[in-house]
Amino acid sequence: MRPLHRVNVLFDGAALPGELDMGGGALAFSATSCGHYFEHGDDISLAGVASADDYVGRLRDGYVMVDRAERRAAIVDGASALVDGQGAKLRVNEGLIDEITGLVEWPHALFGRIEDGFMSLPDEVLEASIRVHQKYLTTEDEDGRLTPGFVVVSNRLADAARDDVILAGNQRVLRARLADAEFFWQEDRQAPLAEALPRLADIVFYEGLGSVHDKAARLAQLAAHIAPAIAGCDGAAAGEAARLAKADLVSGMVGEFPELQGIMGGYYAEAGGAPAAVASAIRDHYRPQGPADGLPATPEGLAVSLADKIDSLVGFFGVGAKPTGSKDPFALRRAALGVIRIILESQTRLPLRPVLAASAAAYGFAAVDDDLLAFIRERLRVSLRDRDAGSGSSSSIAHDVVAAALGDGMAEGSDDILFLAERADALAAFLGSDDGAGLVAGWRRAASILEAEEGKAKQSFAPATDPALFALPAETGLYEHLDSLSFSAKVLSRDELLSGMQALGTLRGPIDVFFDSVVVNDDDDKVRLNRLGLLAMVRDAMTRVADFTKLEG
Repeated sequence: MRPLHRVNVLFDGAALPGELDMGGGALAFSATSCGHYFEHGDDISLAGVASADDYVGRLRDGYVMVDRAERRAAIVDGASALVDGQGAKLRVNEGLIDEITGLVEWPHALFGRIEDGFMSLPDEVLEASIRVHQKYLTTEDEDGRLTPGFVVVSNRLADAARDDVILAGNQRVLRARLADAEFFWQEDRQAPLAEALPRLADIVFYEGLGSVHDKAARLAQLAAHIAPAIAGCDGAAAGEAARLAKADLVSGMVGEFPELQGIMGGYYAEAGGAPAAVASAIRDHYRPQGPADGLPATPEGLAVSLADKIDSLVGFFGVGAKPTGSKDPFALRRAALGVIRIILESQTRLPLRPVLAASAAAYGFAAVDDDLLAFIRERLRVSLRDRDAGSGSSSSIAHDVVAAALGDGMAEGSDDILFLAERADALAAFLGSDDGAGLVAGWRRAASILEAEEGKAKQSFAPATDPALFALPAETGLYEHLDSLSFSAKVLSRDELLSGMQALGTLRGPIDVFFDSVVVNDDDDKVRLNRLGLLAMVRDAMTRVADFTKLEG
């Protein structure tokens, strides 16, 4: 955070007096601003400023671009022009460009070259050295491969002699940084990755959860447990990748560039002769690290990533280190969303209860924390509600429809993330149809009558009725239609989901006829109770599809 030096308050061309309380003292309002620290040392008078444009122009005369968008465009345009002149393309990194924009007042791009000898380093190592640590922009060819060039953004006016000095200094610093990286690259590959595993015992994962070595052993077991659920996954390769996944944490390269963990493990496993499936899974096992990050590229990578995230969730919940409010120091919400994304985007059928139980057993916990599955389901609610239709998935679903699909009463499949998402999608489509909307209206009427009568009777009415007591065709028609529904005796399974929704839609007509023709609260008590039992059958049938009490409106 930069210190505040001046406060300008202008009104109608005049600088207003006053001061700003800074906590440790007051900062008086000023009638002047300052130009570029190196290029314009004098104060800039703000007397008589006629408009915002006038203010911007006066500071531009002092070599300060006030408008952040203008500075950003100057960086991108200047860098792109330089790189194009070298027959390459600017590798655009929006976050880095935003960061550089905040560091300069008068951007001036300079093109430098990376020594050819360093280009044998992995792209990720070069990127980390150049982009992350030095804040330089990198370049690429038409195929997206890194090229031996970089752009440093100077905060000075163009001056050929000075530019040469600035560029030489930056190239010297980068050379030293890359030399260190090259040393680690050579040194780390001297021994097989597995030889690093014992050193993981010296790294505490978290108090009460053992060491990282312990975590690696748990991951190997859990990844092998998960593997059969993932199409095309080699369980042995997944287990081996999980065992080695954390080994690069004690490497020199990751010690210097922590952001390369996992990536370097993949390279080192490959250098040691590991199968491609193992190396790729190690490289990808932290993915996805955010909504913009892709999934692991292989089935084995999916298994190891799921194991890693689930192990962390079970462990931290097991010792009571749960997210609270806005605080989530161990990124458990991100881990849960990662589990959900992997399951949904890879179409993996993975009931979570047995997986969570296996993970808890590996820790030695007596049971899985009751709050964990609810926590994951809540992240699913958020994911379904907020998902972007432009991402290639289905569009977002209204929060009450998600709540109805995931309702607490839906015991069957309540730990099957893919099933719950399919239920939500199917329910949203059903409710968007004329039959769905009409049926919900009929259900609300039935539920309202039942609620009132059950309140009076102080008991719930069972979903049962005696056809011999039917006095009107509408009663018989509704009963026979309900009796024909194949799912009337059980909660819908995944395979019955769509057909069940369609079957429910056919109830609309009989329900409408029933309410148009039948007075539920008949004077004959037996008839009244029989009709209430028929309405309870309607409620029961619909509850097997979703918890319609969650719907609003």
